[in-house]
Amino acid sequence: MKKWIILTLIAALAAFAAGCGNKTASGKEEVDVKIGVSGSDNRIWDFVAKKAEKEGINIEIVRFSDYVQPNLALSEGELDANAFQTISYFNAFKKEHNLDLTPIGTTVIAPLGLYSDKYKSVEDIPEGGKIAVPNEATNMGRAFLLLQAAGLIELPEDFDGNGSLDKIVKNPKNLEIVPVVAGQTPRVLPDVAGSIINNGIAVDAGFNPIKDSIFHEDDTATPYINIIATRTEDKDRKELKRIVELYQEEDTAEFIEKEYDGATIPTFVPLSEIGE
Repeated sequence: MKKWIILTLIAALAAFAAGCGNKTASGKEEVDVKIGVSGSDNRIWDFVAKKAEKEGINIEIVRFSDYVQPNLALSEGELDANAFQTISYFNAFKKEHNLDLTPIGTTVIAPLGLYSDKYKSVEDIPEGGKIAVPNEATNMGRAFLLLQAAGLIELPEDFDGNGSLDKIVKNPKNLEIVPVVAGQTPRVLPDVAGSIINNGIAVDAGFNPIKDSIFHEDDTATPYINIIATRTEDKDRKELKRIVELYQEEDTAEFIEKEYDGATIPTFVPLSEIGE
């Protein structure tokens, strides 16, 4: 009888300990959240994750090497959220692939830049020079808008943001526009007059998007504000909403400004302002 009582007490204590093991020191239940990103620069998310951990939210960063898989993985339930894309790319991608995804917060503008190994200014790019651009439609469209802002090409007034070579209406220098896979845009620099490189890819290649590019976007490029996205069914999950709040706190903005020296711009605006 005594042996049975002792065993019962041991089992009860084990169950109690197991239950306590999933709580923080303050008594909050712990929850694990997987967030997909593209590229290897996770400094901002490492900062946010430390804050979240104190509240029992354990963020696991899942890295991807392209701009396609993070949305597909999110839709398939392999992730809880992702944070790698502009609102413009997100809207086009989910429409094209018929995905039920929703943005839940804004994060940063990561300026797109035109880089060159050969020339120090846009004006130096010669007649007939080759310009590499990302080959995916929305990123190509964004590249075209940058080239237009630089005075190198002209686009139609009703340009819809999706790039294709036939949408260039004026090309006074007869530039040869060369679409390449986004991840290859730094590697082709020796072979072209200039290459337009997405911010994260540029950082991974060792560039500072502000200091090393010969032309770049500024914080007025609102269609290219980056977002945190999730499945629509999860848009009101309290831990995801709390992660957005932690990301948009003032200390996170200060960290971004200091860590990136202007190369990434914290842009915490309401979703209603970015056309979702």
